[in-house]
Amino acid sequence: MSRVYNFSAGPAVLPEEVLKEAAEEMLDYNGTGMSVMEMSHRSAAFKEIIDTAEKDLRDLMNIPDNYKVLFLQGGASQQFAMIPMNLMKNKVADYIVTGQWAKKAYQEAQKYGKVNKIASSEDKTFSYIPDVSDLPVSPDADYVYICENNTIYGTKYRQLPNTKGKTLVADVSSCFLSEPVDVTKYGIIYGGVQKNIGPAGMVIVIIREDLITEDVLPGTPTMLTYKTHADAGSLYNTPNAYCIYMCGKVFKWLKSMGGLEEMKRRNEEKAKILYDFLDESKLFHGTVVPEDRSLMNVPFVTGDKEMDAKFVKEATAAGLVNLKGHRTVGGMRASIYNAMPKAGVEALVAFMKKFEEENA
Repeated sequence: MSRVYNFSAGPAVLPEEVLKEAAEEMLDYNGTGMSVMEMSHRSAAFKEIIDTAEKDLRDLMNIPDNYKVLFLQGGASQQFAMIPMNLMKNKVADYIVTGQWAKKAYQEAQKYGKVNKIASSEDKTFSYIPDVSDLPVSPDADYVYICENNTIYGTKYRQLPNTKGKTLVADVSSCFLSEPVDVTKYGIIYGGVQKNIGPAGMVIVIIREDLITEDVLPGTPTMLTYKTHADAGSLYNTPNAYCIYMCGKVFKWLKSMGGLEEMKRRNEEKAKILYDFLDESKLFHGTVVPEDRSLMNVPFVTGDKEMDAKFVKEATAAGLVNLKGHRTVGGMRASIYNAMPKAGVEALVAFMKKFEEENA
């Protein structure tokens, strides 16, 4: 069986070179005579793996010294609770709701304090990003929260919100490492790794040191306190060791490809191929306003549910898999993360053209 073009939103496509390298090291990592899967997280060999992964990530993102990098479990969804537990000193937070995941984070935070929805795009099925240049930021808000790239709806912030001096917290799960980013604009920038960086089962949290304190909400579990993990270098308990190893390999791959500037160039080039076709197609059309389109997740529809289903079925048979849209919106979605080659997008567009001709 040859490899398919996998357009899944996550767990998602990984670079082939990385998978081959991991396969070669599966039984014997670097002369240790064992797999990383079998290795103690306290061993010298693993310490080198985690330290190198962190250093490479810092290089890629130019992460300043006053930010900690944490490799945590529980996925991005666990951060929905961990953030208010650790940051809600005044018990007030402002949320901008631009999709399913921002909405879930907003709902979860309500368990811990007063949560204000200061902007939303729910009125038009999250098909745009609201104007965030002058929002009613609460004077006593502990932070302002966004989900920067909306996987399900295919929108992306082009400008970060004006938080009026408040700490910005951003979930970047589906745009992580897809383009350069100024880490200093955020208090916390975090994301699940299973979309653009590695296998499922981990979240990376990049957090400014002044936000890591013992002053957390009463009843916050030890494991949900940032200080616990920051003080222990992400090794308070057994981490997701194999996932850290795989992410480390992807960081090396990104560096070898030319870093995040080059990734942005490639991602823009790939997205343009697909969006240009959608803009001229008579059958397919995109669902997002052009100025807020994501480079990573491209939702589209024919306007006919049966036609959509037929397209997904035939595409799958042609080796273009996981194109079905999220159950909440239907239609199709092509996730074209860093590891999706340009050839994959070209193959998708060629197939869409053929399908359109046959079903006009």
